[in-house]
Amino acid sequence: MDINTENQENTPMTFAEKNHFLYLKQKAMLDTFLAHGAITQAEHDKSLHDLTVKMGESDC
Repeated sequence: MDINTENQENTPMTFAEKNHFLYLKQKAMLDTFLAHGAITQAEHDKSLHDLTVKMGESDC
């Protein structure tokens, strides 16, 4: 998944779109932490689950 932050942040978005974009950025950060060994798979899975629930997202 490639998130183009420059274009997304300068484009007018609805509240729901902003929240979804934030969710995707935070998910990408968790994926990066996992890829670099900063967190375990279990920590990644728990954090992603908690993030998904708190932001009202369906699992992407």
